Amino acid sequence: MEDLFSIFFANCSKMNKIKAIIDEIARTDVSVLIKGESGTGKELAAQAIHMNSNRREKPFIKVNCAAIPTSLLESELFGFEKGAFTGAHLKKPGKFELANGGTILLNEIGEIDISVQAKLLQVLQDGEFSRLGGSGEIVANCRIITTTKDHLEKSMMEGRFREDLYFRINVMSITLPPLRERKEQILPFSLYFFNFYKKKYAKSSTWLSPETTDIFKKYSWPGNIRELENIIKRVILLGEAEATRSLIHSYRSSGLSPSSPGSLGEYLTKEVEGLNLRKVRREAAESVEKELIQKTLLETCWNRKEAARLLRVSYKALLYKIQKYNKV
Repeated sequence: MEDLFSIFFANCSKMNKIKAIIDEIARTDVSVLIKGESGTGKELAAQAIHMNSNRREKPFIKVNCAAIPTSLLESELFGFEKGAFTGAHLKKPGKFELANGGTILLNEIGEIDISVQAKLLQVLQDGEFSRLGGSGEIVANCRIITTTKDHLEKSMMEGRFREDLYFRINVMSITLPPLRERKEQILPFSLYFFNFYKKKYAKSSTWLSPETTDIFKKYSWPGNIRELENIIKRVILLGEAEATRSLIHSYRSSGLSPSSPGSLGEYLTKEVEGLNLRKVRREAAESVEKELIQKTLLETCWNRKEAARLLRVSYKALLYKIQKYNKV
């Protein structure tokens, strides 16, 4: 993990500046809002804050607010007493209690229903909360870090996010740039993930060819570091050509010129040589569909019902697609 952190903040002036901000605010207990596209490393930034703080020896508790149904989120965060509701046979501490003395990370804070936001605001204001079904107050001795990939200001305007809560979580704000603005980090990240998964999966894979590293440097990486990591996994498991096929299609679809010698266009021509147009079209469509499903499943932490909703397909159709693409 230390190597990953060193890569995360190295070789990029923008990330160097963010590291300097993190070093400064880590020594305080102020609430921090980390913004950025999916896969930019918001959780890594939150961990860096925790690891550089006086709470480093205490728990670092993560909560994915987007993956927990609204009906369960309150009990997940604040816990419940025995008999608080049907099925509550035992007392259960919530994430805020488990984070006592340490840090709690609320990923995708914008997904929290407004009905739960009021209680979260109370924790931030008073430093106390009560379990569901409980009467006593519990001290919330933890630092709160939140992340979002959305514009919370828009959510406030639409009445979906409390203005007072926004200003409580946004004492300090950090915005992580997308990987396409940190191109110096693409190959260092690639090498880290390559060595990590080569060892993990006990494979004898060889490092990427010059053609592939050129593709990596030119590709826009809409899924950011997470997408890069997944591609490297596929390189290790499936081989370089198969793993990069979807990147080739996406690069071509972006409208970038493939005319230079040894370029992606030349590589693409070799890939599809001898295939008929219908087959190429079908494979390209399936490649894009597969990647979209995979990215959505990752964003929802494999919550298939939520993924089906975001993709606007039936739950049954999504399960069929997952099976079709070999569990993506």
